[in-house]
Amino acid sequence: MNTKAHKALLPAGIADVLPPDAEFEAGITEAIMAHFARHGFERVKPPLLEFEENLIGGSGAATASQTFRLMDPISQRMMGLRADMTLQIARIAATRLSDVPRPLRLGYAGQVLRVRGSALRPERQFGQTGIELIGSSSPAADAEVILLAIQGLEARGITGLSVDLGLPTLVPILCAQHNLDLGAIGEELRGALNQKDTAEIKTLLGDKAADFTALIDAVGPADKALPELRAIGMSGDAESALANLETVISILRSKMPDIRLTVDPVELRGYEYHTGLTFTLFARDIIGELGRGGRYRTGPDNGRPKEDATGITLFVDSILNAAPAAHAAKRVCVPMETGNDALMALHANGWITVNSLGHGPDLAEEAGRLNCTHVLVDGAPKEI
Repeated sequence: MNTKAHKALLPAGIADVLPPDAEFEAGITEAIMAHFARHGFERVKPPLLEFEENLIGGSGAATASQTFRLMDPISQRMMGLRADMTLQIARIAATRLSDVPRPLRLGYAGQVLRVRGSALRPERQFGQTGIELIGSSSPAADAEVILLAIQGLEARGITGLSVDLGLPTLVPILCAQHNLDLGAIGEELRGALNQKDTAEIKTLLGDKAADFTALIDAVGPADKALPELRAIGMSGDAESALANLETVISILRSKMPDIRLTVDPVELRGYEYHTGLTFTLFARDIIGELGRGGRYRTGPDNGRPKEDATGITLFVDSILNAAPAAHAAKRVCVPMETGNDALMALHANGWITVNSLGHGPDLAEEAGRLNCTHVLVDGAPKEI
């Protein structure tokens, strides 16, 4: 292996982002963040790493297996590199912003690093952007974050969006209702439900399987799923969860009548710390999810009680795959002596200026070498 190739080699799932993709990614991220800010979500910036117990304690246990760890040489305590940003926002809300009036609306953007990738997302480092609405148990809060995420994606030219709604709490509720020990059969049952394997569920549960297979039968468009879930006849906690689901669907339909809504009440993967409604965003012809989120509870920290919260995380790499390609930038090569006023006028009209630095007598030849489409002649861009 030559020296150049050796220096370019990176760990599996880690990659450089080069021009023009890096600029496109930054532009998409900032445009979505600006959209969130216009709706009252204030930006916070959590650190890349923090003490291990902050990242993987409590609800963070769901990300423990994906968290890189290292020793802090100053404090001699273990630290972790974040694998997800949601729980960091919850920590900030419960500590640094504990006295700010609720509901609290926070937005964020940054990179995360995971121990391993997945089949659909082999990348181990990728960008996240999202919002968290903390301090409200209202279904309107869930609807708000879903709508803002959809609107932000549609404004980036992404079409064919759909929302898959879930209720991961229904399985534990049914287990309690049927006196089943979820701890004893949990892994097998969760696996069978995630795979929609009704035969395996019947093998595991015998004559108690009917309600669980009915959950699988209810998977599909929201208009089909709701009456089928109601027909199962679950306990009061489940009824409350279904009522919230119906309210969220009603709000979404009133705001976006054409949005495609599906319900999957047995999808549990990735929602280990969620305590209510969950949601995943997809786009037509795009493999993998654009974002996911749901309802959870924060705290307790500094004596503050737990708070109801909801939020959504968007995956920037998936958004880049779904968004229309950026238009090629207008680049003009300018002579070294060009004045600042002339440069500012070009920038105001959308031009990117590249200084020739006096290299070579032929400005057009220099422009082509520097990937410019125009040269500045008599104060005006001229195509080469």
